[in-house]
Amino acid sequence: MLFHASQTPEIETLEPRTSNEGVPRIYFSDKRENVLVYLSNAVEKTCRRDGFVHTGKWQKWATYGFTKDGLLHFSEYYENALTDTYAGVPGYIYTVESSDSVIPFEKICNCFYAETPQPVAACEFVPDALEALLKAEREGKIVITRYEELSPRKLDWIRKTTFDEYRNAADAPDYRYFLKKKYPFLENEA
Repeated sequence: MLFHASQTPEIETLEPRTSNEGVPRIYFSDKRENVLVYLSNAVEKTCRRDGFVHTGKWQKWATYGFTKDGLLHFSEYYENALTDTYAGVPGYIYTVESSDSVIPFEKICNCFYAETPQPVAACEFVPDALEALLKAEREGKIVITRYEELSPRKLDWIRKTTFDEYRNAADAPDYRYFLKKKYPFLENEA
């Protein structure tokens, strides 16, 4: 079984969408808890909540990686990022059967993709993404590092990376808005 998260209800067939690689794909994980982070997008949630009008594709914000044991490791890159992004967000976890058209995606642990439509075998409603993430953490299925637990070195890296991200996002007004909102030190950036 493979899992895919979405905020869209009642999907019967998952359809490929243009990916970061520039080709239409559907991404899956063979670990249910790994897709929980895709139930909400911090950039989109912040912009919509604040009334920021955006008509293009929403920029993605992903602050996760994987432990040596292959567990998803989410890190808060700003204070209360976990709650800010996921609290009160409902969504759906769709399950599909593995098939010859589903290919391992080597860049991400336990990740697979398909470039053809995939029929949905089952759907689970998740009433609150934050609660689902915290439950997975309690069960030892994911690791969460809170902002206040980050090292000074990591905080310096986040600051430098945020400046670079902002400067390189001239064509992504939603992302720039989000970065300025979450990182006040960017306020003087044009």
